[in-house]
Amino acid sequence: MIKILVLYFSRSGTTAEMANYIARGVASIDGAEAVLRTVPDVSTVCEKTGSSLPEHGAVYATLDDLKSCDGLALGSPTHFGNMAAPLKYFIDSTTEIWFSGGLSGKPGSVFTSTGSMHGGQESTLLSMMLPLLHHGMLILGLPSTEHALRETTTGGTPYGPSHVSTAHQGLSDHEKALCKALGARLAKTALLLQIAS
Repeated sequence: MIKILVLYFSRSGTTAEMANYIARGVASIDGAEAVLRTVPDVSTVCEKTGSSLPEHGAVYATLDDLKSCDGLALGSPTHFGNMAAPLKYFIDSTTEIWFSGGLSGKPGSVFTSTGSMHGGQESTLLSMMLPLLHHGMLILGLPSTEHALRETTTGGTPYGPSHVSTAHQGLSDHEKALCKALGARLAKTALLLQIAS
C-alpha cells in the first residue's frame, strides 16, 4: 500500500476542502492510501505555543509523515502570490529530510485557493514547487488531457488545481474533478515508481 501525503494549510476551509477531494482521488486507485495532514498557524509572539492537536480537521504533520510518504500534494491559500507563512515555516524545518534525500525521486504536486480573481494563484503554485524541486521530487501537474482543465470557467491550471473563493461559491464541479484527477495521478505515478524500483 502506497501512502500519498496531502499536506496543507487552510484558514477558511477552502484549501482543506480541496485537500479532501485530492484524497478522494488518491483513494480511487487500488493500492493507494491518502494521509491528510495540516500545519499549525504561526504566532507573532515567540513565546506563545499552540495546542499539539488542532481544534478540527486533519492532525498536524510531522517530519515522519514526509519521510514515510510515497508522494506529496502540497496545498496553501494564496498570500500575496506566495504560500502561507505556516506552510512555509513547516517546509523550512525539513532540512534533515533534504540532507538524507528522503523525498528525492518521489512524485509531488501543489494546489491553492485565493480570495480574488487576480490573487496570484499560479505564482503561488510555482512558489510551492521550488522546495519540492530542491528536495529532488518529480513535479506533477495537470495535463491538457484532463477535460475539466479545458472546460473550466472557474479554477484550475496546468500547474495544479486552484480555486477562487467567494462568500457564495464553493468548489465548482470542474475544480472538484481536477482535485480528484491530481490525487489519482499522484497515486498512479507513485505505484509505477514503486514497481520500477
